Amino acid sequence: MAEDQKAQAAFDNFVQLWTTGTTAGRRAPVLRRPDEVGLAYEDVFFPSMDGVPLEGWFIPADSDKLVIHNHFLPGNRYGYPGHLPEFSGLGGFEVSFLPEYRALHDAGYNVLAYDIRNHGMSGQGNGGIAGIGLREYRDVIGSLRYAASRPDTRSMRKVLLSVCLGADSTAVAWSTHPEEFSEIQAMVMLQPVSARPVIEEFVKGIGMADGFERFDKAVHERTGFHLDEQSPIEHVKAVTVPTLVAQVHDDTMTRPEDVQSIYDALPVADKDLHWIRGTDQRFRGYNYFGEHPEVPINWFDKHLQ
Repeated sequence: MAEDQKAQAAFDNFVQLWTTGTTAGRRAPVLRRPDEVGLAYEDVFFPSMDGVPLEGWFIPADSDKLVIHNHFLPGNRYGYPGHLPEFSGLGGFEVSFLPEYRALHDAGYNVLAYDIRNHGMSGQGNGGIAGIGLREYRDVIGSLRYAASRPDTRSMRKVLLSVCLGADSTAVAWSTHPEEFSEIQAMVMLQPVSARPVIEEFVKGIGMADGFERFDKAVHERTGFHLDEQSPIEHVKAVTVPTLVAQVHDDTMTRPEDVQSIYDALPVADKDLHWIRGTDQRFRGYNYFGEHPEVPINWFDKHLQ
């Protein structure tokens, strides 16, 4: 009985994380700021496509190149404070995008990073429901429109670095509003994901035989979405720019076949799949570009016109 109760508690916690983007009902704080790694920055705010207020940073560089960064769930523009006890259940270590931003800046890229709705310091949207891209895509479009509205970024050459939830949201935005992406010249997608393999691996891990059906029912009752809707595979078919996909190959939270399917669905000839080796922890992948910034930088440098 104790094992059943433990499995149910894990199930309930993951349903909450999946449907709200919170950990134990709390948003991850924006724990660090760019000046901690010697970067000047501007606090910015702008509306999503549907009016949800979004909070972010603009990190200037002496160039006409701009990276727009879209983060993962349940993190934010800073990363994720997994080293704090309350947030330690997803690896137990900190994810910080600040080294990545420092490297991008030093390579001549301006950076716009922001908190997706219901994360960080941005406003609540859709009653606090996480759609795994199905509503958050509006924030991606809001960031594009903001970059197009600023006098200093309007004419910049633009690329996207979209991570997990941010990658799925970008794919949905591209398929529903392709006209918004006319100025984007290249993209990096770090760990895009479909719901089914994540939930199947999770319920297998806690030993819940009928867990996928139960999880799907719980998600549907809370959000109105079914798990099989929450995949970028159909949406990435709208992408029109050179795209690099990166993923922890042995990620225990999903299966490599899913990311391979997402990559295969990209219709562009100029694409690459970069497998991250040496770990099976998904959240290590979120730190990977901070440790190996040459991967996204070389891709962007190669494709900016």
